Amino acid sequence: MSRGGSVLGRIVARTREQLESRRREFPLERVQSLAPTPAKRRQFSAALARADRVNVIGEFKRRSPSRGAIREDLHPVSVAQGYEVAGAAALSVLTEESFFGGSLDDLHEARSATELPTLRKDFVLDPYQVWEAAFAGADAVLLIVGILSDAELRGLIATADAAGLDALVEVHEAEELRRGLAAGAYLLGVNNRDLRSMEIRPETALELAPLLPADVLAVAESGIRSGADVRRLRDAGYSAFLVGEHLMRAADPGAALGELIRSAGAPGS
Repeated sequence: MSRGGSVLGRIVARTREQLESRRREFPLERVQSLAPTPAKRRQFSAALARADRVNVIGEFKRRSPSRGAIREDLHPVSVAQGYEVAGAAALSVLTEESFFGGSLDDLHEARSATELPTLRKDFVLDPYQVWEAAFAGADAVLLIVGILSDAELRGLIATADAAGLDALVEVHEAEELRRGLAAGAYLLGVNNRDLRSMEIRPETALELAPLLPADVLAVAESGIRSGADVRRLRDAGYSAFLVGEHLMRAADPGAALGELIRSAGAPGS
């Protein structure tokens, strides 16, 4: 477990502060009682497993601590609808407020405007945040192995299951991959971005691909900018591709996604 690094450490510390405030204002029992039932969830993992298309998770992200403002002029509804028209398999919405400018309202609005299954992308440390995601309408939650102990990771996977959410377990290195698998991850994201330094190294997903079991649904994340990138990762065994900044910096994120999918080519072609 690694919680060091100046930016990551500040994000985690701030997340804990905000979590305690929200827990006091909106107790867990109330969040759980008002969350939609699992029967109303959309199937996030199933959407990423389709073999007949390029499975891109289109991300809505206003800014990042490494790059600053990305696109603060766009609304989550227009971006989400553009992604859906372009052929996205799913949505990812950054909900961290202090460093990424996101919110659970962004997630709720984006999901409500489309039929796409939606991931809450945040720094989830506590079961309360999993139930928050369910309350906001999310279909999946991101769990970052590098900021969690083994016991925390197992507990959060179990909580996601109880809430009817898929858990996208994110790793960046071989040891985190081992820990994620040991905790029972079935949907595993390999992030080319090192969250400690915030640097992107596109080779990471390719290097870890041989360690991914055949029965795990693998998602490549960060640094994906072209159809050629998608093809290389698909050939390495990845079933889905999370793309954010490349799309959000485009004049029209939906059109950029459509071009990415077209240039990647159909699976098996």
